[in-house]
Amino acid sequence: MDTSSVFLPPTSYDYLTVHKVTGAELTEASDVVAAEEPLEIRLGFGPAGQREHRTLAITMRTPGHDMELAAGFLLTEGIVRSRAELTGIRYCPDVTKEEERENVVRAELAENVGVSMPRLERHFYTSSSCGVCGKTSIDAVHAAACPVLPMNGPYVSPQVIHELPARQRAAQALFEQTGGLHAAALFSPAGELLLLREDVGRHNALDKVIGAALLQEWLPLHHTVLLVSGRASFELVQKAAVAGIPVLAAVGAPSSLAVQAAKDFGMTLCGFVRQGRYNVYSGAWRLREPQQ
Repeated sequence: MDTSSVFLPPTSYDYLTVHKVTGAELTEASDVVAAEEPLEIRLGFGPAGQREHRTLAITMRTPGHDMELAAGFLLTEGIVRSRAELTGIRYCPDVTKEEERENVVRAELAENVGVSMPRLERHFYTSSSCGVCGKTSIDAVHAAACPVLPMNGPYVSPQVIHELPARQRAAQALFEQTGGLHAAALFSPAGELLLLREDVGRHNALDKVIGAALLQEWLPLHHTVLLVSGRASFELVQKAAVAGIPVLAAVGAPSSLAVQAAKDFGMTLCGFVRQGRYNVYSGAWRLREPQQ
């Protein structure tokens, strides 16, 4: 990958002066809030001498790990299927102001990667709250050719699922600072933390994790367990399936469409993983002691 133009991203949090109210008492204090800024993802594609550059998406995100976010977005939306299809991701050299350049990245596709312009046009804007919704995401499920999830495991001890939220929280440096970020964490079946990313948008946090795995050529992630800090939406199940993740656990509730998608993909889906309990909505057969 081309990393020659990568530089340190803006800070992921801001300091503010706030007024705190305790009972009837009003006092001034310093507070820390999670940063949220737009990231424009541009795409370069086409044969040599005929390259085109288009804006693919604008997403509101927490600055940091922007190349991973772009790579994960490209994979989970079915635009690329492997690292080999990406020749480089960098902050866009066409943007002259440095403070603006830090919010624009350009991904270059290999010359042999075909691009559907109608699909690109539907990607133009996403938000940190919902991501790419509705028909676009449903199309992406088919376009991305999700890997077939393994049907011979991995097996995960039910106790390991109980332990994941505490292990995730212990590694959330930015959450401890701000209290306002989602996290996506990748674990081994034994509960070893492999990778964690944070963002104001839960879909962005997951794209960062998947993008990091893509750039390190870990995919498909058939021997991993994913924990997300919020609810389990259809979109998160879809993204996990594209990356080949067989077990998805969420601190919050799943949606009905997320449950149906997990069943269709053959994924194990757990929800309400907190306070020593959780529900299993799909694929309960994977939850057993590995030696059994």
